[in-house]
Amino acid sequence: MKRLFSIFIFTTLTLSLFAQAKKPTIMVVPSDQYCISRGYKMEFESMGANQTLPDYKAAMQNDADLRLVITKMGQIMADRGFPLKDLEMELRNLEREAAESAMLMSSTSGSEMAESPVDALKRTAKADIIMDLSFEIKRMGPERYISFNLRGLDSYTSKQVSGAAGAGKPSSAASPELLLEEAVLSHMDGFNAGLQSHFDDMFAKGREVKINIRRFASFYDNLESYYTDESTGEELELLEHIENWFFDNTVEGRFSLSDASENQMRLEQVRIPMMETDSRGRERAVDTRRFLSGLSRYLRTTFGIDSKIYVRGLGEAWLIVGEK
Repeated sequence: MKRLFSIFIFTTLTLSLFAQAKKPTIMVVPSDQYCISRGYKMEFESMGANQTLPDYKAAMQNDADLRLVITKMGQIMADRGFPLKDLEMELRNLEREAAESAMLMSSTSGSEMAESPVDALKRTAKADIIMDLSFEIKRMGPERYISFNLRGLDSYTSKQVSGAAGAGKPSSAASPELLLEEAVLSHMDGFNAGLQSHFDDMFAKGREVKINIRRFASFYDNLESYYTDESTGEELELLEHIENWFFDNTVEGRFSLSDASENQMRLEQVRIPMMETDSRGRERAVDTRRFLSGLSRYLRTTFGIDSKIYVRGLGEAWLIVGEK
């Protein structure tokens, strides 16, 4: 009986961790084409070039059909075991955070909270999977119907991992969200199967990310300088030691070294584990920063080299060697 109880507890914990790693965060976002074609856009100049980006806040505030359709999509996905992060609530939270940051000050000196342009840039709504949605309500005589295009995009790799497109049957009375439900229901099982297959692949083979190793100009050596690992006795170029570390710490040694020189290494298709056990025995999710912190510790403890981790987004991080 005690053995059966132990097996039950182990199985429950395993399924819990599997579910945690298997269901990353998902968010429905109107496509760039949908927003920009309807005037929900931000235009500015960057380095002499005109840039146009979607304005999600304006879209959510002014497009009643969009809000209804996103709400219905969230309900459809939740019914199938894929609860979504809400775009509108994330935008509100970011605005509140920005307002609170602007008002916070030191009680002793009155100093404002420091925030670099990079910090401000990173205050964006993030999700592991973006459901990129565009739709159009069309008319056929007195009746209306919806045509839609839905893409599941991995935020870490920008790769499309699932997709669905189609049109519903014309109706003279149905509201936009009901038109959408009628149009997408026949496609959602296939779409969700694509998502589930992607999640299964991540759990089995690791999450795919990009890593860039660079060096500060002040660093007295470079990546082609020779170092000896006292634990193994190997004298190798620093970039070779780093490459060996990736072989040892990626899932099944999966990564691709696309470029290497004295100043930088570019690693793509790097498969990092979804979960790991920390020093206190706790299961924790792994992201690019947490993964690279292991390499940073290895360089410091083995060769006395300090390094700084810079996270560029969900799926890319840099490790800059030479200084903190």
